[in-house]
Amino acid sequence: MNETIRTEIEAATFRRLLQHLDNHKEVQNIDLMLLADFCRNCLAKWYAAEAGLRGEKIDYPAAQAIVYGMPYEHWKAHYQTEATPEQLQALAQRQSRRSPATESENQ
Repeated sequence: MNETIRTEIEAATFRRLLQHLDNHKEVQNIDLMLLADFCRNCLAKWYAAEAGLRGEKIDYPAAQAIVYGMPYEHWKAHYQTEATPEQLQALAQRQSRRSPATESENQ
């Protein structure tokens, strides 16, 4: 497989992931963090960082709008639910077990 085709496949896969997340707004970011150690906001941070490495200026709110398909504040107001005390406790426990390498991946 040549590099161009690989990049096209990866880009299409990323778009499909974003569409899947958009189709499943009931899946909360805290759910993703607990299960996969990343969330929509992580994707936005990675997007902005990769754009910056390529000389493109995409700030975090703009990257969030790309990932969420709308401004983050709109998504938060319409789709985000309050985390339960159990979810918050589980997230705190997960984060306390993170290695420094894992932490830097999520920034």
